[in-house]
Amino acid sequence: MKPFDLFLPCAGGVEELLAEEAMTILGPDTAGTIERGGIALRGDARAVMALNLESRLAQRVLVRVAHGPYRLEEDLYSLARQVPWQAWLTPRQTFKVDVTAQRSPLRSLNFAALRIKDAVCDVMREESGERPSVDTQRPQLRVMLHLTETHATVYADTSGEPLFKRGWREDKGEAPLKETLGAAMLAAAGWRGTPEQGGALLDPCCGSGTIAIEAAQIACGIAPGSKRRFAFEALAPFAGPQARAEWQAMKQQAQARVHAPAVPVFASDVAFRMVDFARRNAERAGVAQAIEFHGGDALERPAPRLPEGLARTMMVNPPYGERIEARGSAGRQRQGTDAPDDFFPRLAAHWKRQFSGWTAWLLSPDMKLPSKMRLKESRRVPMWNGPIECRLFRFDLVAGRMRDDAAPADSA
Repeated sequence: MKPFDLFLPCAGGVEELLAEEAMTILGPDTAGTIERGGIALRGDARAVMALNLESRLAQRVLVRVAHGPYRLEEDLYSLARQVPWQAWLTPRQTFKVDVTAQRSPLRSLNFAALRIKDAVCDVMREESGERPSVDTQRPQLRVMLHLTETHATVYADTSGEPLFKRGWREDKGEAPLKETLGAAMLAAAGWRGTPEQGGALLDPCCGSGTIAIEAAQIACGIAPGSKRRFAFEALAPFAGPQARAEWQAMKQQAQARVHAPAVPVFASDVAFRMVDFARRNAERAGVAQAIEFHGGDALERPAPRLPEGLARTMMVNPPYGERIEARGSAGRQRQGTDAPDDFFPRLAAHWKRQFSGWTAWLLSPDMKLPSKMRLKESRRVPMWNGPIECRLFRFDLVAGRMRDDAAPADSA
């Protein structure tokens, strides 16, 4: 089978990290381009399977099946009719059409989706005399239409559920961090789960455990997609005996490389309920023994004891106004008063007292956060948390004060 034209969407700011990850998964000779919101590359069926199984940063693995200019909905119908849909699904399977758009002149995206649906059904009916059914809840093939101002692209989604759904998160609290973004924070920090690359890891605001679990899986060599199924497993291009054998071998190889972690991972949260959630999620993810969980306020818990010379990394997705309010001692002090939020200044003071020698990474939408914390960041990485534009700040902690590095501009 000839190679596919692939597109892997990701969170804003993660594109270059995703390109590096794709080369790690597929090999250094992988050719592609970095685009806004994702990467485009060429890959065969084996590449599609490997990317779904191994990518921590991609949101989906999409195959581009049609692309061209349009003005009216009928142009979309004509474009989708060019696709041999019988090569993707049978009349007994189900599908759904999703539409995204940027400055599209069309008045109704629902009508655009309807015309793509009509094209799929008409092609299948002409080929076999039957047409597949639409299932808006659990389709076996998700057809994705993306519209710009002048061009339309039709994709076949090989992932099914978005890839941030790893298959282990059942317990979650308010505003849970997506697994793909937690993994992107670790990737941006260069944390690889070894003594040489990142060392020990601590998340003092762990919530339901996303960052710690992602880190523990990296440290244990566990593939992010090993706990779930994918849409491609039911689609025609991957249904042949050779493709099935390759998929089984790929999963077995991924399982065979799982190992004990070489560095410790610690996680804590002010809400003991969330710590229980995180523990249960870690058990389902296969890393319960690789994470040491504690309850406790991030403003009060001391640093864990570690061997001399081991690098130590703190990764924090703290509470902020657009997500959830601060709790613990900071929250209690604010309750019933008009006092400004002092969580971050107090957090910085605690770090100076307890975490000398640590490298702290903190995700926040507040571009002036370092000055509020009276710390100088050594790096800031643009990163989007859903619709919220954030920066991932790096702080190199020393006892009592920060070193006088000049605050840099945004860096990717």
